[in-house]
Amino acid sequence: MHLLLMSDTHLPKRARELPEQLWAAVDRADVVVHAGDWVDVDLLDRLETKAARLVACWGNNDGPALRARLPEIASVNLAGVRLTVVHETGPATGREKRMSAAYPDTDVLVFGHSHIPWDTTTETGLRLLNPGSPTDRRRQPHHTYMTAVVEDGLVGEVELHRL
Repeated sequence: MHLLLMSDTHLPKRARELPEQLWAAVDRADVVVHAGDWVDVDLLDRLETKAARLVACWGNNDGPALRARLPEIASVNLAGVRLTVVHETGPATGREKRMSAAYPDTDVLVFGHSHIPWDTTTETGLRLLNPGSPTDRRRQPHHTYMTAVVEDGLVGEVELHRL
């Protein structure tokens, strides 16, 4: 199973459109994961139409229209992998310990908010993934997103893509 992970798209405030490379990745993905800060419902509408499957949550910059359609926390089982999507996880310091305690029944936690790519595994085995942002790099050198492969109940290869 091929996953596409994105967050913090901020359309149309930070960009008018997602990069073509990202739309091509949507076409290839079995599951598209979006960790919030959409800003406008138009992208949600388009991803719901184009993605084979969409798992998503709302972020702190998302208003009532998005919050009415998306959960604050989305949890699914993907081929034996328990995946949770949430926008905010708080400061980087202590994140692994806090998230392990907050999500003891999750294998992979996808989050956003900071626009800073993150890929770590906690002492409890929880994999933390932040794909960064494909449209608003802030202080990062590149716009980014991630892809991952789920096979035999495990998350295998995770790749950070630079735009």
